[in-house]
Amino acid sequence: MTKIKVAFVGLGVMGYPMAGFLQKAGYQTTVYNRTLEKAQRWADEYQGRYQATPKQASEGCDVVFVCVGNDDDVRSVVYGEDGVLAGLKSGAVLVDHTTTSAELAIELSKACTEQGNAFIDAPVSGGQAGAENGVLTVMCGGEQPVFDQVYPVIDAYAKQISLLGENGQGQRCKMVNQICITGVLQGLSEALLLAEKSNLDISKVVETLKHGAAGSWQMENRASTMAENKFDFGFAIDWMRKDLGFCLDEAERLGLDLHLVKQVDQQYAQLQNEGLGRMDTSVLIKAVDKVSRR
Repeated sequence: MTKIKVAFVGLGVMGYPMAGFLQKAGYQTTVYNRTLEKAQRWADEYQGRYQATPKQASEGCDVVFVCVGNDDDVRSVVYGEDGVLAGLKSGAVLVDHTTTSAELAIELSKACTEQGNAFIDAPVSGGQAGAENGVLTVMCGGEQPVFDQVYPVIDAYAKQISLLGENGQGQRCKMVNQICITGVLQGLSEALLLAEKSNLDISKVVETLKHGAAGSWQMENRASTMAENKFDFGFAIDWMRKDLGFCLDEAERLGLDLHLVKQVDQQYAQLQNEGLGRMDTSVLIKAVDKVSRR
């Protein structure tokens, strides 16, 4: 067993298996979750430890990971007398896997530095399946020595870990990632509608195209379920809209007009109004279908 002690704050569909990989890799892992019963279940399943507050979970740890919902959720577990910062020992590193604004990453970096800690913003891509299989892509912002320190720990659940630059650059890379997904889903939705109207066999189309230039993760993992009208799983559009908000805010700050992102964000907003906010982002095809029929 390694002597490195870690904590994981937030046991959602991503954090639960990520923390599990840390424990299985030999890191002495303590978890915190807002719902205590889930933390207890994790501790029983992985033979780890749990605590009642983020502070208690973080005490004595070398690296503390956070993976929650949004900027406000991060602040709620990091700050305050029961927050992560209150429990961090000198020299410990805080790693935030939450997809947040770049501004929050810079804010947390400053807060950590002021009390003798280090910070890495490290949003992830790969979805629930990537977390459960330990093959996430991790986009990091921070200083090289700190990145080198946490790299082998993060490697427990990742297939790709990159340092993109200073704090905030990891979050900005995640924005680029979400924009790419948005564009692919828009194109894939229109393509599948054409394939359906043309009486093509969707499974054969996917099996053929995934090996060529049109191949993508979305095509390989979502095209068939989109064609089958199945969306009750995966990355919810509620969360994608949160992420696209970061993209649009950053674009405005840089003087850019992201037309496609605005269009898809509006389509997702319409789907939310129809009660589909918890459906996978591939449900975009329903909105595309409405505007494509003439």
